[in-house]
Amino acid sequence: MGGMWGQGWLAPVVYLSRNWISRIGVVIVTTATVLWLFLLPASVRGQFQHPYLGILAFLILPGVFFLGLILIPAGIFLHIRGERRLGRYPITYNPLTLRTPELRQLGMFIGITTLLNIAIGSQLMYRAVTYMDSVTFCGQTCHTVMQPEYTAYQNSPHSRVECIACHIGPGASWFVKSKLSGLGQVFAVTFDTYPRPIPTPVRNLRPARETCEACHWPQKFEEDRLRIVDHYADDENNTLTKTVLLMRVSGGTENPGIHTAHLGRGISIFYYPADEGRQTIPRVEYSNTATGRSTVFTAADTKPGALEGLVAHEMDCMDCHNRPTHTFQMPGSAVDSAMASGAIPASLPFIKKTAVALLGKAYQSREAAAAAIPEALERFYQSGNAAAGAARRDEIARAAKAVVAIYRRNIFPQMHVTWGTYPNNLGHMDFPGCFRCHDGSHATPGGKAIPNDCNTCHQTLAMDEAAPKILTELGLADGAVAR
Repeated sequence: MGGMWGQGWLAPVVYLSRNWISRIGVVIVTTATVLWLFLLPASVRGQFQHPYLGILAFLILPGVFFLGLILIPAGIFLHIRGERRLGRYPITYNPLTLRTPELRQLGMFIGITTLLNIAIGSQLMYRAVTYMDSVTFCGQTCHTVMQPEYTAYQNSPHSRVECIACHIGPGASWFVKSKLSGLGQVFAVTFDTYPRPIPTPVRNLRPARETCEACHWPQKFEEDRLRIVDHYADDENNTLTKTVLLMRVSGGTENPGIHTAHLGRGISIFYYPADEGRQTIPRVEYSNTATGRSTVFTAADTKPGALEGLVAHEMDCMDCHNRPTHTFQMPGSAVDSAMASGAIPASLPFIKKTAVALLGKAYQSREAAAAAIPEALERFYQSGNAAAGAARRDEIARAAKAVVAIYRRNIFPQMHVTWGTYPNNLGHMDFPGCFRCHDGSHATPGGKAIPNDCNTCHQTLAMDEAAPKILTELGLADGAVAR
């Protein structure tokens, strides 16, 4: 019995594993294991200073390791097939018993290496998956492609929230979907077939109720919020005016306001966008199961047949907060914010007008802009008043640095991202935003329109005033409140 067993499947494995393909597999596995041991300290931490070292450690190294494991049985299989082709298989092997040294050595080798391979392979796979879900991989590995979004992410309120928390969320199904989608994106980057700029909104994005609402619950009661908007004029003194708004955020179930009107109990809103960017919306369907009300609003300029083929989208948080993390500014509002924060000295004559003009120019590259903007700003002040320009050189340099920073946060020529490439639907100053629906022209056949009264979403407490009385009464004359 022992001789038959020894001459069955096990004896060929012992003797036929001595082929060059299997030996290469053993060498590869051994080499990958040694490299893994060298990288183990950084691997345990799960991060590397350079993203491409992460690719080596977490993607290429596991691939090499498993390639070696595959080559070992593949070599045995090819060896057997070659022997059969030459008419030399099956071969009579010496019987194997438990006392055979080769068998004992093989058994010990297989046992030890199996345990090691399981430990190393599972660790490599886990680290590979973890690394592919990291902010470093998402933002820096495909540097050119993701540079605009990664830059915006770093300057956002969600800069400490991992990408996967919003783009994937919990659960296995969306994890698998994201990896399948990511595979196509890898091929697009590899063969340079990705679009420029990256189109938005993201197709097949997971519903906000399953991601955003893990932290932000729209039905939660929220008090009205005070918002102060600073605006600097284009005159010599950069005259500052303030607009003060009381935002009716609301929440709960009965409290009127923005969130309750759109996402309140029983409320469902479907809209039909006419373009990929969802900036033109000719039809809106509103229903409220709590009241039994159902209404259809159509834009006044909608032509017959224009609605054919349009796909309905159910409204959620992302339709207004479409760029909660990846926000790009427009030149005027960006300079206003920098001046309000003190990054750009508001005391420099004509700095608002000059900064906006410099940001609006076309430059060959981001590096060219970084060199040209400081030179142009210094030249502007030197030509007007050389003495004053020399005396305020430090302020001019600080202003130039801030203007360059604005440019570098918003303009990415390689990806064809410029001013206004990505509309922000929150508000209605720089882009249509709210007015995509609340424009007064979306109405029922009976003439009832979606409201566009300013006080629907906010109460205007001051409009472009130099010293709003309301701020003095509230003890906020210096504007010390979140904008």
